[in-house]
Amino acid sequence: MLEPSNLDGRTAIVTGAGQGIGLAIAEALLAAGAHVLAVDREAAGIEALAARPGVTAVLGDVTDPGLPEQIGAVLDGARARLDILVNNAGIARGAHALHTGDEDFTRYFDINVLGLFRLSRWAVQRMMDAGGGAIVNTASIFGLIGAQNSCGYSASKAAVIGLTRQMATDFGPNGIRVNAVAPGLIETPLTAERIRSEPWRRHQMIDGCPLRRVGKPEDVARAVRFLASDEASFITGHVLTVDGGWAIGRFPRQEAIHAEA
Repeated sequence: MLEPSNLDGRTAIVTGAGQGIGLAIAEALLAAGAHVLAVDREAAGIEALAARPGVTAVLGDVTDPGLPEQIGAVLDGARARLDILVNNAGIARGAHALHTGDEDFTRYFDINVLGLFRLSRWAVQRMMDAGGGAIVNTASIFGLIGAQNSCGYSASKAAVIGLTRQMATDFGPNGIRVNAVAPGLIETPLTAERIRSEPWRRHQMIDGCPLRRVGKPEDVARAVRFLASDEASFITGHVLTVDGGWAIGRFPRQEAIHAEA
């Protein structure tokens, strides 16, 4: 008989855990029984989370080359192994190529790709010694499908998808699974105002979505929890879209289909 997996006794790192999708992921893993190392560069964002049993707050920035060692010291101090890494921290928005300078483009890659790579490179070494583990990266539907005014963002998220598949190939024999989620439009503190104030965004991302709604952070968190758990034990190198069908249905029906009498 199949039973739902839990994460009891496992240790998970979640970057960008202070708000929005990262906070929802941390809460989902915590509810499943994991001990969560919540990483964020803003202390205010993880103070409330750190007050909960089973959470350790780590104040740090993914652009800091010393962050892996900082987290490692916390794990060693707790004598904990690393079971799950969720690379969620990142930046969004952007502009088209003519309005994207070298410095802007590099910043997207420094945060969204290089920071993720450093932590993943460090994590797989620990996971190899422990006999396996799971890495889940937060990519974006825009990394799969080009979108207007998102040159640096889309390119960096496409790189995240490529790195996900490449590392899954290399480290699968070590029992390490590497997957990604690709969210569509998710309502967070960072996107809520844009959703309200930009009619074109609602038309493009909500009216053009088969499920006709904006996503919630919990929608992404459930997908991450699944990929991090033993229920996904035979899944690696996969990009799970969490977009209400937007990527495949940007020309949806104007109204629902009605059953014939």
